[in-house]
Amino acid sequence: MKLAGLSRQIALSMMKIAMGSALLVIFGSFVFYYLWEKYWPNDIPSESDITPSFPEWIWILCTFAFVIWFAVHVAIKLSRRILEPLNSVAEGIRTIAKGDLDVRVSVGDRSLGEASLLAEDFNLLAEKLQQMSEAQNFWNAAIAHELRTPVTILRGRLQGLAEGIFIPDKAQFLKLLAQVEGLSHLIEDLRVVSLMNSGELNINIEAVDLSAEIKSVADLAENMLQSAGQSVRLDLHTQSVLCDSMRIRQALLAILDNASKYAVPGTVTIRSKEQDGVNFLSVADEGPGIAAELLPNVFTAFHRAKDASQRGSGLGLAVVAAIAQAHQGEVTCFLNEAGGTTIELCWPSSISAASNDEFHQ
Repeated sequence: MKLAGLSRQIALSMMKIAMGSALLVIFGSFVFYYLWEKYWPNDIPSESDITPSFPEWIWILCTFAFVIWFAVHVAIKLSRRILEPLNSVAEGIRTIAKGDLDVRVSVGDRSLGEASLLAEDFNLLAEKLQQMSEAQNFWNAAIAHELRTPVTILRGRLQGLAEGIFIPDKAQFLKLLAQVEGLSHLIEDLRVVSLMNSGELNINIEAVDLSAEIKSVADLAENMLQSAGQSVRLDLHTQSVLCDSMRIRQALLAILDNASKYAVPGTVTIRSKEQDGVNFLSVADEGPGIAAELLPNVFTAFHRAKDASQRGSGLGLAVVAAIAQAHQGEVTCFLNEAGGTTIELCWPSSISAASNDEFHQ
Protein backbone atom coordinates (compact mmCIF):
# COMPACT_ATOMS: atom_id res chain seq x y z
CA MET A 1 0.00 0.00 0.00
CA LYS A 2 1.68 3.22 -1.19
CA LEU A 3 0.57 5.44 1.67
CA ALA A 4 -2.98 5.44 0.29
CA GLY A 5 -4.30 5.78 3.84
CA LEU A 6 -2.40 9.02 4.27
CA SER A 7 -3.75 10.30 0.94
CA ARG A 8 -7.32 9.60 2.06
CA GLN A 9 -6.68 11.27 5.40
CA ILE A 10 -5.38 14.40 3.69
CA ALA A 11 -8.41 14.54 1.38
CA LEU A 12 -10.86 13.92 4.22
CA SER A 13 -9.15 16.52 6.38
CA MET A 14 -9.38 19.09 3.61
CA MET A 15 -13.05 18.25 3.07
CA LYS A 16 -13.77 18.62 6.78
CA ILE A 17 -12.00 21.96 6.84
CA ALA A 18 -13.94 23.18 3.78
CA MET A 19 -17.28 21.93 5.10
CA GLY A 20 -16.60 23.38 8.52
CA SER A 21 -15.63 26.71 7.03
CA ALA A 22 -18.71 26.85 4.80
CA LEU A 23 -21.05 25.83 7.62
CA LEU A 24 -19.42 28.33 9.93
CA VAL A 25 -20.01 31.12 7.42
CA ILE A 26 -23.64 30.14 6.83
CA PHE A 27 -24.66 29.54 10.45
CA GLY A 28 -22.55 32.45 11.59
CA SER A 29 -24.62 34.68 9.34
CA PHE A 30 -27.85 33.38 10.90
CA VAL A 31 -26.46 33.94 14.40
CA PHE A 32 -25.44 37.44 13.43
CA TYR A 33 -28.91 38.33 12.17
CA TYR A 34 -30.51 36.72 15.23
CA LEU A 35 -28.45 38.82 17.62
CA TRP A 36 -29.03 41.89 15.53
CA GLU A 37 -32.78 41.37 15.62
CA LYS A 38 -32.76 40.69 19.38
CA TYR A 39 -30.58 43.57 20.60
CA TRP A 40 -30.92 46.18 17.88
CA PRO A 41 -34.44 45.66 16.46
CA ASN A 42 -34.84 49.29 15.49
CA ASP A 43 -31.83 49.15 13.17
CA ILE A 44 -32.73 45.95 11.39
CA PRO A 45 -34.25 46.19 7.89
CA SER A 46 -37.71 44.87 7.17
CA GLU A 47 -38.22 41.10 7.21
CA SER A 48 -38.66 41.00 3.49
CA ASP A 49 -35.18 42.42 3.11
CA ILE A 50 -33.37 39.80 5.20
CA THR A 51 -35.26 36.57 4.54
CA PRO A 52 -33.34 34.58 1.92
CA SER A 53 -35.26 34.05 -1.26
CA PHE A 54 -35.28 30.85 -3.27
CA PRO A 55 -32.54 32.06 -5.67
CA GLU A 56 -30.47 33.07 -2.65
CA TRP A 57 -30.85 29.58 -1.18
CA ILE A 58 -29.78 28.16 -4.52
CA TRP A 59 -26.78 30.45 -4.49
CA ILE A 60 -25.84 29.40 -0.95
CA LEU A 61 -26.09 25.69 -1.83
CA CYS A 62 -24.11 26.13 -5.03
CA THR A 63 -21.46 28.08 -3.18
CA PHE A 64 -21.31 25.36 -0.53
CA ALA A 65 -21.00 22.64 -3.20
CA PHE A 66 -18.31 24.59 -5.05
CA VAL A 67 -16.30 25.06 -1.85
CA ILE A 68 -16.48 21.32 -1.16
CA TRP A 69 -15.45 20.46 -4.74
CA PHE A 70 -12.61 22.95 -4.66
CA ALA A 71 -11.38 21.58 -1.30
CA VAL A 72 -11.41 18.01 -2.62
CA HIS A 73 -9.57 19.05 -5.79
CA VAL A 74 -6.89 20.92 -3.84
CA ALA A 75 -6.60 18.06 -1.34
CA ILE A 76 -6.02 15.50 -4.09
CA LYS A 77 -3.39 17.62 -5.81
CA LEU A 78 -1.70 18.44 -2.51
CA SER A 79 -1.70 14.82 -1.37
CA ARG A 80 -0.16 13.72 -4.68
CA ARG A 81 2.61 16.30 -4.33
CA ILE A 82 3.27 15.31 -0.74
CA LEU A 83 3.05 11.59 -1.33
CA GLU A 84 5.30 11.54 -4.40
CA PRO A 85 8.55 11.77 -2.38
CA LEU A 86 7.06 9.72 0.48
CA ASN A 87 6.00 6.92 -1.87
CA SER A 88 9.42 7.07 -3.49
CA VAL A 89 11.13 6.79 -0.09
CA ALA A 90 8.89 3.88 0.93
CA GLU A 91 9.67 2.06 -2.32
CA GLY A 92 13.38 2.81 -1.87
CA ILE A 93 13.35 1.35 1.65
CA ARG A 94 11.78 -1.85 0.35
CA THR A 95 14.38 -1.99 -2.42
CA ILE A 96 17.27 -1.51 0.02
CA ALA A 97 15.77 -4.22 2.24
CA LYS A 98 16.16 -6.58 -0.73
CA GLY A 99 19.89 -5.75 -0.92
CA ASP A 100 19.91 -3.24 -3.80
CA LEU A 101 21.94 -0.25 -2.54
CA ASP A 102 22.00 1.50 -5.94
CA VAL A 103 18.45 2.80 -5.50
CA ARG A 104 17.87 6.56 -5.33
CA VAL A 105 14.51 8.25 -4.84
CA SER A 106 12.85 11.19 -6.55
CA VAL A 107 13.01 14.37 -4.51
CA GLY A 108 9.93 15.80 -6.25
CA ASP A 109 8.73 19.33 -5.58
CA ARG A 110 11.35 21.03 -3.39
CA SER A 111 8.80 23.62 -2.26
CA LEU A 112 7.28 20.96 0.00
CA GLY A 113 10.12 21.45 2.46
CA GLU A 114 10.25 18.53 4.90
CA ALA A 115 9.01 15.96 2.37
CA SER A 116 11.75 16.82 -0.15
CA LEU A 117 14.33 16.96 2.65
CA LEU A 118 13.27 13.46 3.69
CA ALA A 119 13.92 12.20 0.15
CA GLU A 120 17.30 13.96 0.03
CA ASP A 121 18.28 12.49 3.41
CA PHE A 122 17.25 9.04 2.17
CA ASN A 123 19.51 9.43 -0.88
CA LEU A 124 22.42 10.49 1.35
CA LEU A 125 21.79 7.48 3.59
CA ALA A 126 21.62 5.11 0.63
CA GLU A 127 24.85 6.56 -0.77
CA LYS A 128 26.58 6.17 2.59
CA LEU A 129 25.37 2.58 2.92
CA GLN A 130 26.63 1.82 -0.58
CA GLN A 131 30.03 3.32 0.21
CA MET A 132 30.24 1.32 3.43
CA SER A 133 29.27 -1.87 1.61
CA GLU A 134 31.87 -1.27 -1.09
CA ALA A 135 34.50 -0.49 1.55
CA GLN A 136 33.63 -3.66 3.43
CA ASN A 137 33.87 -5.74 0.26
CA PHE A 138 37.21 -4.12 -0.55
CA TRP A 139 38.53 -4.81 2.95
CA ASN A 140 37.39 -8.42 2.83
CA ALA A 141 39.08 -8.94 -0.54
CA ALA A 142 42.25 -7.14 0.57
CA ILE A 143 42.52 -9.08 3.83
CA ALA A 144 41.96 -12.37 2.00
CA HIS A 145 44.67 -11.38 -0.50
CA GLU A 146 47.18 -10.47 2.22
CA LEU A 147 46.53 -13.66 4.20
CA ARG A 148 46.65 -15.92 1.18
CA THR A 149 50.39 -15.55 0.44
CA PRO A 150 51.82 -16.44 3.87
CA VAL A 151 49.23 -19.16 4.43
CA THR A 152 50.05 -20.69 1.04
CA ILE A 153 53.77 -20.62 1.82
CA LEU A 154 53.21 -22.18 5.23
CA ARG A 155 50.98 -24.86 3.79
CA GLY A 156 53.48 -25.70 1.05
CA ARG A 157 56.44 -25.94 3.39
CA LEU A 158 54.55 -27.93 6.02
CA GLN A 159 53.27 -30.29 3.35
CA GLY A 160 56.82 -30.63 2.02
CA LEU A 161 58.08 -31.45 5.52
CA ALA A 162 55.28 -33.97 6.05
CA GLU A 163 56.06 -35.71 2.74
CA GLY A 164 59.81 -35.68 3.30
CA ILE A 165 60.55 -33.25 0.47
CA PHE A 166 62.18 -30.75 2.85
CA ILE A 167 64.67 -31.68 5.53
CA PRO A 168 63.33 -30.66 8.98
CA ASP A 169 66.42 -28.64 9.91
CA LYS A 170 66.89 -25.28 11.62
CA ALA A 171 66.77 -23.35 8.34
CA GLN A 172 63.33 -24.70 7.47
CA PHE A 173 61.95 -23.89 10.90
CA LEU A 174 63.35 -20.35 10.72
CA LYS A 175 61.59 -19.85 7.38
CA LEU A 176 58.34 -21.10 8.88
CA LEU A 177 58.84 -18.83 11.88
CA ALA A 178 59.37 -15.84 9.57
CA GLN A 179 56.04 -16.49 7.87
CA VAL A 180 54.29 -16.85 11.23
CA GLU A 181 55.80 -13.57 12.42
CA GLY A 182 54.61 -11.91 9.22
CA LEU A 183 51.10 -13.18 9.89
CA SER A 184 51.32 -11.95 13.46
CA HIS A 185 52.31 -8.45 12.31
CA LEU A 186 49.51 -8.40 9.75
CA ILE A 187 46.91 -9.42 12.33
CA GLU A 188 48.16 -6.77 14.77
CA ASP A 189 48.02 -4.09 12.07
CA LEU A 190 44.48 -5.10 11.19
CA ARG A 191 43.52 -4.97 14.86
CA VAL A 192 44.95 -1.47 15.35
CA VAL A 193 43.24 -0.02 12.27
CA SER A 194 39.92 -1.68 13.16
CA LEU A 195 40.08 -0.40 16.74
CA MET A 196 40.82 3.11 15.49
CA ASN A 197 37.90 3.02 13.06
CA SER A 198 35.59 2.02 15.90
CA GLY A 199 37.06 4.60 18.30
CA GLU A 200 38.34 1.91 20.66
CA LEU A 201 42.10 2.22 20.26
CA ASN A 202 43.17 2.91 23.85
CA ILE A 203 46.59 4.35 24.60
CA ASN A 204 48.55 4.57 27.84
CA ILE A 205 49.88 8.10 28.24
CA GLU A 206 52.99 8.52 30.38
CA ALA A 207 56.18 10.57 30.48
CA VAL A 208 58.88 8.75 28.52
CA ASP A 209 62.37 9.39 27.21
CA LEU A 210 61.41 9.51 23.54
CA SER A 211 65.01 9.68 22.34
CA ALA A 212 65.80 6.40 24.11
CA GLU A 213 62.72 4.78 22.59
CA ILE A 214 63.73 5.96 19.12
CA LYS A 215 67.28 4.64 19.54
CA SER A 216 65.84 1.28 20.62
CA VAL A 217 63.65 1.05 17.51
CA ALA A 218 66.56 2.13 15.28
CA ASP A 219 68.71 -0.66 16.73
CA LEU A 220 65.89 -3.14 16.21
CA ALA A 221 65.48 -2.09 12.56
CA GLU A 222 69.22 -1.92 11.85
CA ASN A 223 69.48 -5.28 10.10
CA MET A 224 66.33 -4.60 8.07
CA LEU A 225 67.66 -1.25 6.88
CA GLN A 226 71.16 -2.57 6.20
CA SER A 227 69.65 -5.26 3.96
CA ALA A 228 68.15 -2.41 1.91
CA GLY A 229 71.47 -0.56 1.81
CA GLN A 230 70.33 2.11 4.23
CA SER A 231 71.78 3.63 7.38
CA VAL A 232 70.16 5.67 10.15
CA ARG A 233 71.05 9.20 11.22
CA LEU A 234 69.50 10.48 14.46
CA ASP A 235 68.70 14.10 15.29
CA LEU A 236 66.86 13.91 18.60
CA HIS A 237 65.92 16.13 21.53
CA THR A 238 66.30 14.64 25.00
CA GLN A 239 63.32 16.11 26.87
CA SER A 240 60.69 13.90 28.45
CA VAL A 241 57.59 13.47 26.27
CA LEU A 242 54.00 12.46 27.08
CA CYS A 243 52.89 9.60 24.83
CA ASP A 244 52.20 5.89 24.63
CA SER A 245 55.73 4.62 24.15
CA MET A 246 54.64 1.21 22.84
CA ARG A 247 52.40 2.73 20.16
CA ILE A 248 54.98 5.33 19.14
CA ARG A 249 57.55 2.56 18.78
CA GLN A 250 55.05 0.62 16.66
CA ALA A 251 54.44 3.65 14.44
CA LEU A 252 58.16 4.38 14.01
CA LEU A 253 58.92 0.75 13.17
CA ALA A 254 56.13 0.78 10.55
CA ILE A 255 57.62 3.92 8.93
CA LEU A 256 61.12 2.41 8.88
CA ASP A 257 59.73 -0.80 7.42
CA ASN A 258 58.06 1.25 4.69
CA ALA A 259 61.35 3.08 4.00
CA SER A 260 63.25 -0.20 3.73
CA LYS A 261 60.79 -1.43 1.10
CA TYR A 262 60.40 1.65 -1.07
CA ALA A 263 63.32 4.03 -0.49
CA VAL A 264 66.63 3.86 -2.37
CA PRO A 265 69.87 2.94 -0.54
CA GLY A 266 71.13 5.88 1.45
CA THR A 267 70.56 7.65 4.74
CA VAL A 268 67.30 7.53 6.68
CA THR A 269 67.09 10.47 9.08
CA ILE A 270 64.99 10.30 12.23
CA ARG A 271 64.26 13.62 13.95
CA SER A 272 62.33 14.57 17.04
CA LYS A 273 61.59 17.97 18.54
CA GLU A 274 59.11 19.93 20.63
CA GLN A 275 57.85 23.23 19.26
CA ASP A 276 54.98 25.50 20.34
CA GLY A 277 53.44 22.85 22.55
CA VAL A 278 53.58 20.13 19.88
CA ASN A 279 55.78 17.03 19.68
CA PHE A 280 57.21 16.14 16.28
CA LEU A 281 58.70 12.84 15.11
CA SER A 282 59.78 12.54 11.48
CA VAL A 283 61.52 10.02 9.24
CA ALA A 284 63.09 11.22 5.98
CA ASP A 285 64.65 9.12 3.22
CA GLU A 286 66.56 10.12 0.09
CA GLY A 287 64.17 8.99 -2.59
CA PRO A 288 62.65 8.20 -4.94
CA GLY A 289 59.77 10.01 -3.26
CA ILE A 290 56.05 9.38 -3.49
CA ALA A 291 54.19 10.48 -6.62
CA ALA A 292 52.04 13.57 -6.02
CA GLU A 293 48.85 11.76 -7.03
CA LEU A 294 49.47 9.12 -4.33
CA LEU A 295 50.05 11.54 -1.44
CA PRO A 296 46.34 12.04 -0.54
CA ASN A 297 45.87 8.28 -0.05
CA VAL A 298 49.24 7.31 1.38
CA PHE A 299 47.70 6.62 4.83
CA THR A 300 44.70 4.71 3.45
CA ALA A 301 44.67 1.02 4.30
CA PHE A 302 45.67 -1.32 1.45
CA HIS A 303 46.42 1.60 -0.86
CA ARG A 304 49.70 0.97 -2.71
CA ALA A 305 51.34 1.99 -5.94
CA LYS A 306 50.37 -0.44 -8.68
CA ASP A 307 53.90 -0.53 -10.07
CA ALA A 308 55.62 -1.04 -6.70
CA SER A 309 58.41 -3.57 -7.07
CA GLN A 310 58.16 -4.51 -3.40
CA ARG A 311 54.82 -4.85 -1.72
CA GLY A 312 53.97 -4.80 1.95
CA SER A 313 50.61 -5.45 3.51
CA GLY A 314 49.39 -1.94 2.65
CA LEU A 315 48.55 -1.42 6.34
CA GLY A 316 51.78 0.00 7.78
CA LEU A 317 51.11 3.70 7.21
CA ALA A 318 47.41 3.27 8.03
CA VAL A 319 48.57 2.00 11.44
CA VAL A 320 50.77 5.10 11.80
CA ALA A 321 47.79 7.35 11.06
CA ALA A 322 45.64 5.44 13.58
CA ILE A 323 48.26 5.84 16.32
CA ALA A 324 48.67 9.55 15.57
CA GLN A 325 44.91 10.06 15.73
CA ALA A 326 44.73 8.17 19.03
CA HIS A 327 47.28 10.69 20.39
CA GLN A 328 44.94 13.50 19.22
CA GLY A 329 47.52 14.38 16.61
CA GLU A 330 48.08 13.78 12.93
CA VAL A 331 50.57 12.39 10.45
CA THR A 332 51.65 14.02 7.20
CA CYS A 333 53.68 12.91 4.21
CA PHE A 334 55.57 15.26 1.92
CA LEU A 335 58.55 15.41 -0.42
CA ASN A 336 61.76 16.72 1.13
CA GLU A 337 64.63 18.74 -0.32
CA ALA A 338 66.67 15.60 -1.03
CA GLY A 339 63.95 14.35 -3.35
CA GLY A 340 62.82 11.71 -0.91
CA THR A 341 59.82 11.26 1.35
CA THR A 342 59.33 12.64 4.84
CA ILE A 343 56.67 11.16 7.13
CA GLU A 344 56.02 13.27 10.20
CA LEU A 345 53.93 12.57 13.30
CA CYS A 346 52.83 15.35 15.59
CA TRP A 347 50.75 15.34 18.76
CA PRO A 348 50.11 17.87 21.54
CA SER A 349 52.65 18.01 24.35
CA SER A 350 49.84 18.46 26.89
CA ILE A 351 48.02 15.23 26.03
CA SER A 352 47.03 13.30 29.16
CA ALA A 353 45.34 10.06 30.09
CA ALA A 354 42.20 12.00 31.05
CA SER A 355 41.96 13.72 27.68
CA ASN A 356 42.50 10.41 25.94
CA ASP A 357 39.60 8.82 27.88
CA GLU A 358 37.39 11.73 26.83
CA PHE A 359 38.50 11.24 23.21
CA HIS A 360 37.24 7.63 23.22
CA GLN A 361 33.86 8.30 24.85
